Amino acid sequence: MKLICIGRNYSEHAKELGNPMPEEPVVFLKPPSALLPHSGPIVLPAFSKDVEHEVELVYVIGHRNGRAVADKMTLGLDLTARDVQQALKSKGLPWEKAKAFDGSAYVAEARTAVESFPAGHHIEFMLKKNGQVVQSGHSGQMRFSVEELIAYVERYFRLEPGDLLFTGTPAGVAPLIAGDRLEGFLLGELVFDLMVEGTDRP
Repeated sequence: MKLICIGRNYSEHAKELGNPMPEEPVVFLKPPSALLPHSGPIVLPAFSKDVEHEVELVYVIGHRNGRAVADKMTLGLDLTARDVQQALKSKGLPWEKAKAFDGSAYVAEARTAVESFPAGHHIEFMLKKNGQVVQSGHSGQMRFSVEELIAYVERYFRLEPGDLLFTGTPAGVAPLIAGDRLEGFLLGELVFDLMVEGTDRP
């Protein structure tokens, strides 16, 4: 199983970080060890003082007639060690240490069949932190649709059944601290409720 992630797919998020919108998808990967269990918790890593939440629509890849397709949909989190990422970017280095660390990804257990939605339907989602809405968006705001993303990614590597495609985050990313509570809502339904804990490393 691969975790394929897309950056800068929502214009307002790109603006809040001072990044231009890309002409083609920004793709990076996370290893399976990045994935948190469904029950959580989120454990902040010792090597970063600025881990930010990024809520995203996540699609489970399936195969139909020999082609990769978005089979099911859910909600997830892409956690970013922003201070580490900025230091790496300033040196022109890859982002893996900031994006692919253990526990840097979460996917809700709930799954919805993509085919249950009519073409063009906007999938709404949001994230609450400590009871306050901090991020909200819908699939119609994405620069690249899920179909476009699948076609683009498959130019470079094969997508297999069960792979997870993270499709980017809307504006509102912000740091996490121990004791924070994150609630994710997909189509108005609560699909995850996670607590944030401090690092368990010295």
